[in-house]
Formats: sequence, C-alpha cells, structure tokens
Amino acid sequence: MIPTNSLTSDEYPDSSINSHDNRPDKPEEACGVFGIYAPEQDVAKLTYFGLYALQHRGQESAGIATFEGPHVHQHKDMGLVSQVFNEAILDELPGNLAVGHTRYSTTGSSRKVNAQPAVVETRLGLLALAHNGNLVNTVKLREELLKDKFNLITTTDSEMIAYAIAQEVNAGADWVTGAISAFHRCEGAFSLTIGTPEGVMGVRDPHGIRPLVIGTLDSQPLRYVLASETCGLDIIGAEYLRDVAPGELVWITETGLESFQWHQKSERKLCIFEMIYFARPDSLMHDETLYSYRMRLGRKMAAESPVEADLVFGVPDSGIPAAIGFSQASGIAYGEGLIKNRYVGRTFIQPTQAMRESGIKMKLNPLKDVLFSKRVVIIDDSIVRGTTSRKLVQALRDAGVAEVHMRISSPPVTHPCFYGIDTDTQDQLIAATKSVEEIAKQLQVDSLAYLSWEGMLETTREDTNSFCSACFTGDYPVAIPEKMKRSKLILEKAVV
Repeated sequence: MIPTNSLTSDEYPDSSINSHDNRPDKPEEACGVFGIYAPEQDVAKLTYFGLYALQHRGQESAGIATFEGPHVHQHKDMGLVSQVFNEAILDELPGNLAVGHTRYSTTGSSRKVNAQPAVVETRLGLLALAHNGNLVNTVKLREELLKDKFNLITTTDSEMIAYAIAQEVNAGADWVTGAISAFHRCEGAFSLTIGTPEGVMGVRDPHGIRPLVIGTLDSQPLRYVLASETCGLDIIGAEYLRDVAPGELVWITETGLESFQWHQKSERKLCIFEMIYFARPDSLMHDETLYSYRMRLGRKMAAESPVEADLVFGVPDSGIPAAIGFSQASGIAYGEGLIKNRYVGRTFIQPTQAMRESGIKMKLNPLKDVLFSKRVVIIDDSIVRGTTSRKLVQALRDAGVAEVHMRISSPPVTHPCFYGIDTDTQDQLIAATKSVEEIAKQLQVDSLAYLSWEGMLETTREDTNSFCSACFTGDYPVAIPEKMKRSKLILEKAVV
C-alpha cells in the first residue's frame, strides 16, 4: 500500500487547458524532474524548492515521492507547486531520498491520475519515476506490458517506463541491470529521475534530447542532486557538477555516484528549443547562461534582418535577452514597450466575451506614452499559431505606434514535435501553411523576419550537428512510427 494524500478530484476544472483559443501561442514543455539522495537533509523540502525553480517547465500538476527505507511517502495533485504543497504536507514526506516532478501533459491527459512520480511495485520494493520527454513506441510497449498482465492505471508513457523496469526486475535483475534492459525497449526522448529503496537514478536517452544535470551539496559525505536545469540546483545551494551524458545512467547511493554508459551508440541531439525558450535564462548550458546565448541570437538577427526604427523591445519574458542583443548590434534604443502582469495564471473565473477578444491585455499591457508615434521592433522567440501575435500587434496599433516590425529569434516552426513538446498538428502551425509574407499580412505588421536556421545553430558556438531542430526542418533524429506520424504530419511539405 502506498500512502497518498488526495485533495482534489481527477478532473481539473480549468477550461483553459483544453481551449484552443486560450492556449499560449508558444510550444509548451513537457515537465521538470528532480532527484536527491541526502539522508542528513530534509529531502522533501529541498525537492519542493527544486520543483519551484523548475515550475516554468510545467504548470498542470506536481508531485514528490520520498523513500524511508522500504516505505514510500508521496503526494501529488493538480496545480502549481506552491498550490500542491504546504509545510504540513511536506512534514508528512520523511525519508533519505526523493524524486519530484512538475508536469505539462503531452502523452496522457491533464488529470490527477496522470500526475507524477509514477509509483509501481517490484520484487525489490517500490519504484518512483519522474519523466521529462515523450516515447514514440508507446503502442508497442503498452502491448508488451499488457501481455504480462500489468495493470496500467494511467494513460502516460511514463508509467509504461516504470512498469518496463518492474518487469525486468521481477524477472530477476537488480535495479541497475533491470533499468538498463528496460531503457533498451524505450524509443524517443526520456530524461528520468528514479527513486528506489537503495538509491536514486538519473537517466538520459541516447540522444539526450531533454536536459538533466548533476549537482553536489556542500556536505560530508558528499551528496548528489539531479535536476532538469541548473536553476533547480542553485535554489538549494547545490553546485553544478556536470550534465548526465546522452545514453548514461548515474546511480546515487550511500557509497556515492556510479556511472553506467548504458547505450554504446549515443549521439547528442539536445532540443534546440531548450536553449531558445524552454530553459530559464539563468540556467547553464555549455558553460554559460542561456541569457548569453539568447542575446547572441538578437545580435545575429540584427545582422540578418536590419530595420530602421526608434525603439526595440522584447515580449516578456522570453524575448527580452534577444531584444537587448538586437539593440546592441543595431544601435536602436532598447526600452520596455510591454508590461507583464506576473500574477496572471490559471483562473477558475472566465473572462467576459469582450475581455476574451482583447485577451492579450490580461497578460501584456502596452506603455502607450512610450510607444505613441514610434517605429518599433518587437522581438519574440517563436510563433506557433499566430493567434497571440496578432492580438499583440493590434494592441500596439491601438497604443498609437507608427510602424510595427516583428523579429523572431528562431526559424519558422513548420513541423510538430514528437519528443515532449506540445505542438499542434502540422496544419495548425502557421508557418507550415503560409509564407513569411503571408504571415506578415495576417499579423498586420510592417515587416516580419525570422532568424535563419544556420544562424540559430552557429550562434550556439557548439557542434551544429549536436542539436535536434526537427520542428524547423522535419528531420527527426528518432524514427517516428507511421501511425503517430500521420496523426500530426498532415501536410506533405511546409511552405516556408
């Protein structure tokens, strides 16, 4: 029996989750994961703060599972980390190790039963798994598990990974050997933190599509932390050690950290959108903050697509570093043109029809006196459907701008993601059905330019072949089964 606290029903009564019109005009991340082995510390509270720092990666549900010897204590629910947990709940989660998760659903609907960590029983005890990414062979894996009479209670691929490990362990394998055997049956993107009675695992798929980092706590003996990003380490005072490598499993126990390269043909293909948009700007990748990379994107845009204007500003918050870089390279003054209401989140109160029609002002409000009669350059990181961008341009027009020039710090998104980003079917992606000129006309901007694919990759200052950019090119590093491909790749060829 697994102790749980259940505070709400399965259904989450927020219509914005399923409303096409209300969804942000951005790709949305799958989730954030966290893991820690630190018997001398309050692991539940440290995990809470780690998830708090990773909240941007998923806002639908959150959960923590702690291990106290063979006993697992867990709590998970729908909502933000700060809504799901409080001091009293964290006090009910004792233990020497923990794994945590904050979720945005990609495989499996937005219901409490699909919240993670996924906890399953094995012959060696309970296992708790938190997953960032998306498998592409879920149909085959599900059939294999059902044949072995596993009772799948969720609709997530994450639960299938947990049961695949249980299947191998129950057949006689130890934790590490069983996990490695299970991972060879999984295809797609998976960065995992896994809790067991003996220790914590951190795992990445052979392409390392989703990030996972290792940190150390200033303690004797040395203790280890796992997180999707370094910002999840910073908040608890852990020092960044290194990334978990593609195709690597790290096993953290009382004796320290062991590394197993479980896949011998690993080829790094980190999702480039992690660098452009998903990860927090203060997180480290390639020995620098992503803020620095995003500023370089802006400088590159200024070189590729110059324009005469009076003011440049970014769409808060993700467009701001690129806007600063654009300003520095172009000599156009940087300023704030939009103010973000940082307390707009999920609400159970539906706006009026009039508010919905001008809904952009609920989150972003133009500074009319700053913008009036100005030629402005507005910088954003991406356009997916174009719905929000059009409302934003109209709000700027209403504020009295003379000209609106839009610059996007990534190439046109022409293909859906199958590896853990929630994107629409291809026919819903504006750049898959329209040319740049047609998009500019629909958005009602005076000019529109995207950063080139080559410029985006060159600006990383890394091996340009070490990134997945399938959403811009359709070149998927992991083969997509035909049935899954047909569900999203509706068009044969993108226009742009």
